Amino acid sequence: MAVYNYDVVVLGSGPAGEGAAMNAAKHGRKVAVVEERTMVGGNCTHLGTIPSKALRYSVKQIIHFNTNKMFRSIGEPRWFSFPDVLKSAEKVMGKQVSSRTSYYARNRVDVFFGKGSFADENTIELVNQSGVVEKLIAKEIIIATGSRPYRPADVNFSHPRIYDSDTILKLNHTPRTLIIYGAGVIGCEYASIFCGLGVKVDLIDNRDRLLSFLDNEISDALSYHLRNNSVLIRHNEEYESIEGLDKHGVVLNLKSGKKLKADALLWCNGRSGNTDGMGLENVGLRPNGRGQLDVDENYRTQVANIYAVGDVIGWPSLASAAFDQGRSAAGNIVSNDAWRFVDDVPTGIYTIPEISSLGKTERELTDAHVPYEIGQAFFKSMARAQITDEPVGMLKILFHRESLQVLGIHCFGDQASEIVHIGQAIMNQKGEANTIKYFVNTTFNYPTMAEAYRVAALDGLNRLF
Repeated sequence: MAVYNYDVVVLGSGPAGEGAAMNAAKHGRKVAVVEERTMVGGNCTHLGTIPSKALRYSVKQIIHFNTNKMFRSIGEPRWFSFPDVLKSAEKVMGKQVSSRTSYYARNRVDVFFGKGSFADENTIELVNQSGVVEKLIAKEIIIATGSRPYRPADVNFSHPRIYDSDTILKLNHTPRTLIIYGAGVIGCEYASIFCGLGVKVDLIDNRDRLLSFLDNEISDALSYHLRNNSVLIRHNEEYESIEGLDKHGVVLNLKSGKKLKADALLWCNGRSGNTDGMGLENVGLRPNGRGQLDVDENYRTQVANIYAVGDVIGWPSLASAAFDQGRSAAGNIVSNDAWRFVDDVPTGIYTIPEISSLGKTERELTDAHVPYEIGQAFFKSMARAQITDEPVGMLKILFHRESLQVLGIHCFGDQASEIVHIGQAIMNQKGEANTIKYFVNTTFNYPTMAEAYRVAALDGLNRLF
C-alpha cells in the first residue's frame, strides 16, 4: 500500500475544494486533492451550476431568435429539442474541466481520483479507479464533498420519467408536459429553461409565494413572468405520492386531493450533503439529518484539524460562496489574513430574466422600523436595454432617509447578477463613502445597464423632502 504525506488534504474538487487547495498551495503548503470522479470540477461543473447556466443561456438565445422580429427575414421561429440544447452545455463543461485541471498542475497540487474516507483524523484511505488502496496522511483535512439532490424513500427515481436536478441532464427527449416539484431556486431556474423550450410546466410550491427570501416586489415579478410564459404555479401544495406509469408518464397526487399528470416529473425539493461512506464515525463527526456538518466561524468542525466548506455545511449552498469558504478555511490553516467568515453573499438566481440581490429587503426594514426610502430604475426606459431588446426588469435601491446609507440592492432583469456588484462595492465602503450620493456624483458610461444606478439614485433622492 502506497503512503503519501501532505500538509493539507482536500476532499472534493468543486469550488470549495479548489478554493481551499489553491490558497493552501499559494502559501507554501504541500497539498493533495481527492476527487471521486475521473475529472476535477465537482458537482458545480458536471451537474449543477455550469450545465444549468449554459442551458439557460442557450434557451435565452432561442427565445431571442423566436421573438425578435428582425430574425423573421431569415426564417420562422424554430423548435429545439432539450438534447440539442444540452450539447452546448457539454462543451462548456469540457472547457471548465480543462481550465481547472491546469490550475492544479500549475500550483503543484497532487490530484488523486477515487473514493476517500477517514481511517483516523490524520489519515485518508483512498480507493482508486483500479481498486488499489492508498493512504494520504495530512496535518489538516478539509471536507469539500458538496451535495446531491435530496431523494425521499417513497419516490421511485429509477422510473424513466422521474428525474432530479442531476439526472435531468441525461434527459434524451423533450417532454410536452413537465411537473417540477419544488419551487426553490433550482426549481424556478428549470421552470424558466423548460418553458423557454415550449414545454408546458406545472411548478409546485409548498409555500405561499415564490422565493420568499426575496424582496416581495422581485418575487412578484418572477411569478408574473413565469406565468406570462405559461408556467402554472401551484402554491401551498405538498405531495402525497408520485406514480410512475408504465406508458411513459407520471401522476402526482397532492395532499389537497389534486391529481396532476405529465410526461415527466423533475424533483427539486432540497439537497443532502455528501458525507455518507466517508468514515466520519472514525473521527467522531456526526452529520445532521441532511448529511451536513456543523462548523464554527473558522470553518473548523468539532475535530480541531478537520474543516468543512461548501454545500456540505449547508447555507448558502452557492458556488460563489463555496470558493470563498474554501479559501477561508485554508487561510485559517496557514494563519494569515487570507480568510473571513463568508456572510455577505449576493443572491444570484438564473431564471429568465435573472435575479440578484444583496442586503435588506423592504419587509425586513419595515419590521425593524428603519426609516428607508426607495430609488427605482425601470429597464424599459434604459437606452442599453432598448438597444438589446431586453426591456423587462428593474433596479431597486433601498437607502436610509437620514444617513443616505445604501441598505439593499435588488435587481430583476437581463444581467442582474452582474449589475448587483456595483451596489455591492458601495455597500462595503465605510462611512460617507457608502451613500446613494455616490451614484449621482459618478459618471457612468452611456449607454450601459450600470447607468441604472444613477437613474435609481436620482429617483430615490427626489422622494426625500
